[in-house]
Amino acid sequence: MGRPIVLFSGPWADLPLDSLATKTAGWGYAGFELCCWGDHLEVQRGLSDDGYPPARLDLLARHDLQVPVIANHKVGQAVSDVIDKRHQSLVPDYVWGDGAPAGVQQRAAEEMKATFRLAERLGAGVVSGFTGSPIWGYVAGYPAPRQDVIADALRQFARQWHPILDAAREAGVRFACEVHPGQLAFDLYSAELVLDALDGREDFGFTFDPSHMHWQGIDPVEFLRRFPDRIYHVHIKDAQLTLNGRAGVLAGYWPSGDPRAGWQFRSPGHGGIDWAAIIRGLNAIGYDGPLSVDWHDPGMDREYGAADALRFLKQLDFDPPAHGPKAFRG
Repeated sequence: MGRPIVLFSGPWADLPLDSLATKTAGWGYAGFELCCWGDHLEVQRGLSDDGYPPARLDLLARHDLQVPVIANHKVGQAVSDVIDKRHQSLVPDYVWGDGAPAGVQQRAAEEMKATFRLAERLGAGVVSGFTGSPIWGYVAGYPAPRQDVIADALRQFARQWHPILDAAREAGVRFACEVHPGQLAFDLYSAELVLDALDGREDFGFTFDPSHMHWQGIDPVEFLRRFPDRIYHVHIKDAQLTLNGRAGVLAGYWPSGDPRAGWQFRSPGHGGIDWAAIIRGLNAIGYDGPLSVDWHDPGMDREYGAADALRFLKQLDFDPPAHGPKAFRG
């Protein structure tokens, strides 16, 4: 099938884009899922400076790199989240402003609209990101939420995101919401609720990252089967459950790599995910978009890991049979 393999630039935001592009091309990637933080992509500059988008594209073209997807997870998180001091480090200063929650949410929404307009200028067909959640604290907490609280949260989410998705539609760009703990959509059933809240509009789909499902105990392939027409983007990252009787599958209070955590992210092929089943699932739904390596492994050098992940995927990304999913007979 030859899906393009790209690198999610977020974990490399400490490097200038020109330096990262040199490394990424050397490893053999086809391009980037380019993130709107660090110096990789500046949203407001991209709209105010007509020369900026062509200059970004020219920089990438010199390394034969494409940008089919741009990402703005950090700002998207602030649209529907309960805003507190944690968000100040996520968003640009002009989005944070005075930190008043309603203002932060509104400015984050406007920044997401601008992100879709910038994606159009760059020729990217998808924006990936988070939405935030007004009720994430209810998911595993006490007291349990009443159903009217859930219904109110879904209505709030729809009010906040419909205008953003209108901007996406006008730009001809789709939003791929990453299904992830901390988001309103974090498993199969919550993803169904989110789609229903948005009246099933087609400019909203999902970024499928099996690592976030694996450590929750969700079968990632079941998610693919449930939403075959809503997988707009795919992240490639592995995870390993490290349950030792002392910790569970919640994230806990610990940083990545801390041995007290009940799970850890791993470089692709070095965790517990059945990647052959994932590729078969993607083949079955006809997904032919990019595979984006969202590299994260606290026990491995990241440059070795990025190159190793690409080698692993190139060996793994097999084509479906030409005759379709028929049973083999002699």
